[in-house]
Amino acid sequence: MTDTAPWRPTAQQLADAYGRRVPDVVRPGLRVLFCGINPGLYSGAVGHHFARPGNRFWKALHRAGFTRRCLSPFEERELLRAGLGITNLVARATAGADELSARELRAGARRMYRTVRRFRPVVVAFLGIGAFRIAFDRPRATIGPQPENIEGAQVWVLPNPSGLNAHYQLAALSAEFGRLKAAVSAARRRHVRRPGTDPRACGAAAAAPAGSRSPR
Repeated sequence: MTDTAPWRPTAQQLADAYGRRVPDVVRPGLRVLFCGINPGLYSGAVGHHFARPGNRFWKALHRAGFTRRCLSPFEERELLRAGLGITNLVARATAGADELSARELRAGARRMYRTVRRFRPVVVAFLGIGAFRIAFDRPRATIGPQPENIEGAQVWVLPNPSGLNAHYQLAALSAEFGRLKAAVSAARRRHVRRPGTDPRACGAAAAAPAGSRSPR
């Protein structure tokens, strides 16, 4: 069991976190499964996602309306009640995503197909355009909804919420999260108005996916 009370790792604990895994926050039938690139050493040390102070994931999630309050990384299991989850393309913790090879990222993409097939989220949202382009062989992909789907789940790409991503300040980052929230809410309303329809089909309709294609 991971800790629920916030704590800060020591320098030695950070060093020892290389290669550690952070357990997925996932259950069947999620509205959105957020997929990070890989855990940083801080997250690896404490055992929770997006845990380093300065990471904007939790603030952007709240500002976009996904959560009623700004959760702590140590409260990540609360996301499941809101139909949200977290996983990573690559499981092992590193000091930076630049330590990952293209081969690892592509292997992570193949793993995501298995994960989505098992848990059936409506939307998969990848956090980091550069890693997504490499992992799924989509060199021209841009932020936002993607034309392809993964095992029937709509695909979105969001900016990397790391504090090191200077291209997106918190307001701009939150706006992109808000675009996703609006699309998910609209799809949900369409499903409520049309009982008997498949919520996965409603979720995919927002981006008019061209079909599922396995990564190379």
